[in-house]
Amino acid sequence: MARTASNIGANTFQFFTRNPRGGAARAIDPNDIKAFRTAAEQAGITRILAHAPYTLNAAAKEQRIQDFARQTFADDLARMENTPHQLYNFHPGSHVGQGSEVGIDKIASVLNDVLRPDQTTTVLLETMSGKGTEIGRTFEEIREIIDRIDLTDQMGVCLDTCHIWDAGYDIANNLDGVLEEFDRVIGLERLHAIHLNDSKNPCGAHKDRHEKIGDGCIGFEALSRITRHPSLRHLPFFLETPNDLDGYADEIARLRAAWD
Repeated sequence: MARTASNIGANTFQFFTRNPRGGAARAIDPNDIKAFRTAAEQAGITRILAHAPYTLNAAAKEQRIQDFARQTFADDLARMENTPHQLYNFHPGSHVGQGSEVGIDKIASVLNDVLRPDQTTTVLLETMSGKGTEIGRTFEEIREIIDRIDLTDQMGVCLDTCHIWDAGYDIANNLDGVLEEFDRVIGLERLHAIHLNDSKNPCGAHKDRHEKIGDGCIGFEALSRITRHPSLRHLPFFLETPNDLDGYADEIARLRAAWD
């Protein structure tokens, strides 16, 4: 993956820890780790982001689903120590009719069970669009989860531009205002990564349909401005647009050109 990222002009990448729909992960081969470290060093890649499977729902009503989330978290965080000091991102979950407060308590409980003082991985809560009973649709909900975590130094946030736009945060016309709100509620020091995606939907639609950079309702200029913002430009950006490798290479090139 490091070589693929380098070939399209990227200096970081995101990967799934296992099948995005869940299931067991393949055993880690020490030779694969050694080969990755060599390839990453050659490509100048120092920061990577692991993404938990979509089926992980720590806020679930059913105990078996919550148990799966707990077991997957623990396994993934142990595996992440093969590439120390990296990032692990997950969707907070859906309360499925229990109410957001119950869901938030359950998410925090799972995290408190699996986080370890000696781990080097930073766990990121992803901002969500607010469809259905998703938790994480507001900065306040993200903050409520963090406030319930014992090892808060191991927690951070991944901001998804499509998601917060769909949740009602107007990053196209009021980026500074949105960032000021994020800083007030959560703290910009907790922001470790950005999913850079355009959206097929107008602001506040509470849906989740990513679009290619510049082809959606947020637009190229607004998304480019995010990558160049003084408070954000040092962060790793990850594309989740509906693209092939050539499409990603084009988006990276256009976004980089806008920095000049």
